[in-house]
Amino acid sequence: MGDRTETFVVGQSEPGQRLDTFLRRRYGAVSRSALQRLIEAGHITVDGKPVKPTHAPRAGETVRVFWPEARPAEAAPEDMPLEVLYEDSDVLVVNKPAGVVVHPSAGHDAHTLVNALLHHCRGQLSGIGGVQRPGIVHRLDLETSGCLVVAKSDAAHQALTAQFAARQITKVYHAILCGVLPRDQGDIRAAIARHPTHRKRMAVDEENGRDAWTSYRVLERWTEATLAEALLHTGRTHQIRVHFQFLGHPLAGDATYGARANQRLAERTGVHAPRVMLHAHRLSFVHPRTGRTVTREAPWPADFEAAAAALRGRAADPT
Repeated sequence: MGDRTETFVVGQSEPGQRLDTFLRRRYGAVSRSALQRLIEAGHITVDGKPVKPTHAPRAGETVRVFWPEARPAEAAPEDMPLEVLYEDSDVLVVNKPAGVVVHPSAGHDAHTLVNALLHHCRGQLSGIGGVQRPGIVHRLDLETSGCLVVAKSDAAHQALTAQFAARQITKVYHAILCGVLPRDQGDIRAAIARHPTHRKRMAVDEENGRDAWTSYRVLERWTEATLAEALLHTGRTHQIRVHFQFLGHPLAGDATYGARANQRLAERTGVHAPRVMLHAHRLSFVHPRTGRTVTREAPWPADFEAAAAALRGRAADPT
């Protein structure tokens, strides 16, 4: 793919905003640490001069970004099962199994989705994400199953990243909740931030958090649980899990955000969810080359189906 250079003029800036934070918003698929490395290496300049990551961009400044050619992927291709929902020369949509990490990280340097993609695509993956995240435009948590779109070219990567940033991609999830959700549908608008004491958790925090919006509707109600469909308008970490906990109905199988509720669910029904019962059911996006809308749905995996069937057998009303 070779080295690439991109130049743009800052149209609007926010007082006190750092350059690395500003660029993170523009290039959502690139980590802040990766952008900092590019700045410190002199690959990102402002008005032709090297700057620090703390530089505050101002309207009218010209930013030049030099993207070095991606080094050969450090992750090794692995012949792993891969359920393909859609594929062409630009994009790939897969049904990610629960328990599979999306990209290599500390403690997960093999058997990831990226390892499977490197084998399946044989070099046809966007390099923008770097050696650890080739083709990865967004991610699903370890225990979340379902639809995930992958970029096979840099042009597709940039187009999909822009759609995610502009909230133009439709992401619909199915979730099994602890307890009976009273309202048939609703909106949860509650800002989310890192938990003040548990650093691996998120929490609703209207003062320090970033805006977060989830719409939901009830699909089925059972005696002690609810099957709900959630539409993400924003993409905060653990958003669905945190928002339903905020409503008092954490997800079945979620020991992080709903240990007590899950204990009650197990005691009253005998059902022990084997993981967080969250499935990315449907994904819609505009194809980066054809301009047509691509929509794909992922069927429920066996464990989700089994949990729903066990709880459905105890249904209280037919809604």
